[in-house]
Amino acid sequence: MSVLKLILLSAFVSVTYQDLKDRSVYWFLFPAIGICAGILFFQETSAGFFLETILLNLVFIGLLLGVIFLYATYKLKMKLSDTFGLGDGLFFVALAFGFAPLTFMIVFVFGLVGSLLLHLVLKKSKSESVPLAGYMSVFFALAYAAHWMGFLTPVYTL
Repeated sequence: MSVLKLILLSAFVSVTYQDLKDRSVYWFLFPAIGICAGILFFQETSAGFFLETILLNLVFIGLLLGVIFLYATYKLKMKLSDTFGLGDGLFFVALAFGFAPLTFMIVFVFGLVGSLLLHLVLKKSKSESVPLAGYMSVFFALAYAAHWMGFLTPVYTL
């Protein structure tokens, strides 16, 4: 189990480094995050709850991406690919395998807000591109570490 935790944290660090440096991330890191987070979650819950959780989390991600699509298309008059990166979407899907639905929604929203604040503080250029997956990787790595150290206990049960 500690090997999975190490792989998961390493994947988060890799996503952060690559997204901040190049604004692109190796594709295999997203399945690695999803698989490691899913296995860790599955070990703590029943199979039925695990599958139900993944479905609810993916519906939440789908609704969020639908809103982003509508906003980009009708308000910004841009294509979705110009406003939201594929890596960010894949990262969101990978995260859906790791938490109970209510916990996922709370941690996910705080991750988005934290990413915005981190970007505003660390922004060095006038670039409008935000390394969202990289910033959220930092937040989710901290959330997992807090859970493993006992500070954030209801991760798998809410």
